[in-house]
Amino acid sequence: MEEGLVRAPIPRELVDVLGVEPQSSFKAKAFTEAFLKNSIQQPRRHDLQDMLSHKAVILGYRRPKKERRKSAKARGLNARQKRELKVFQIKPEHQRYQLFLPLHELWRRYIIDLCGGLKPTSNPQVVQQKLLKADFHGAILTVVRSKCPSYVGTSGILLQEFKHVFKIITRDDKLKVIPKRNSVFAVEINGFVSHIYGSKFEYRAGERAAKKFKVKGTIDL
Repeated sequence: MEEGLVRAPIPRELVDVLGVEPQSSFKAKAFTEAFLKNSIQQPRRHDLQDMLSHKAVILGYRRPKKERRKSAKARGLNARQKRELKVFQIKPEHQRYQLFLPLHELWRRYIIDLCGGLKPTSNPQVVQQKLLKADFHGAILTVVRSKCPSYVGTSGILLQEFKHVFKIITRDDKLKVIPKRNSVFAVEINGFVSHIYGSKFEYRAGERAAKKFKVKGTIDL
């Protein structure tokens, strides 16, 4: 594009269309120099007159910084807050065996689906491996062996499983806390009886699902 055409005044018929007012050459030159001085980064290193007389000018531009919004992620309660709020405590009026029978029925259906029907022809080792990683909330557990004789024979529906203990509700509406260590539990589903060695079961339910258990010939209390 010719320099004369660039510096030519705006035709009168375009003034109203563009909505601009033509300036004199002196005002236009002053505006250009002021605009370049404010736009060029580090203007001291440049000669404005030399730049205006020769090459095209690349104006610096910085995008406005976007404000980072703090993510409003819900934080869970810590252990101390859970204890203060008594999150894991079952109220006395809710400690009734009959109240949790529907939970046991849901658990029974869940285990049957998990083990492919629990047919008489089912492989006991395959069923046992699936039970090791299953959720036992709602199962009826019975203590068959323990180093503490008072625990033997205790039976009830599992309400809460922690890393080291089972909380069960017995048929006489008593909430019992049974330690896993040094105890053996029996669980029965459709005639299939499985034994849980508590000393090898000291995991939380979520951790146990990802745990790889090794098959051992003999297991001591």
